[in-house]
Amino acid sequence: MLLSKSCVYGLRAALYLANQEKGKFIPIRQMSDKLEISFHFLTKILQQLTAEGLLESFKGPNGGVRLVRTGNDVHLMDIVIAIDGPQLLTECALGLPGCGVKAHCPIHDKWAETRDAIREMLEESTLTELVKKGKAENLRLTADGGFDILFDD
Repeated sequence: MLLSKSCVYGLRAALYLANQEKGKFIPIRQMSDKLEISFHFLTKILQQLTAEGLLESFKGPNGGVRLVRTGNDVHLMDIVIAIDGPQLLTECALGLPGCGVKAHCPIHDKWAETRDAIREMLEESTLTELVKKGKAENLRLTADGGFDILFDD
């Protein structure tokens, strides 16, 4: 897997938040239950997204987290960079320093092509676009649940 588990969970959480009522704070416990992600692990991921300015949090009985921008204004790349950083799109697939500058590794050309396609997909895909697709095609964000289970209309 190219993305860390934290990043994958961050993407799932962001998709969940993108379909919630605009401006409403969603409790982290609710998200962790719905997405089947450890509460403590999800809390750390959401703290990263908050620190990067993608989410805002509110403590208290009606507290939780929400997106700072609309789902149309958040691209998958925003979340990937906030959690995993830009290395996925800059480093050698074999981890060799200076690959492409000094000399290429054996998979440099193939990886560069794949990496560019991944970058393009992450930069072009918005949360809202993927939420709409998930709902329309009954796709899932958990092992068993479709979007109809996770999101309230």
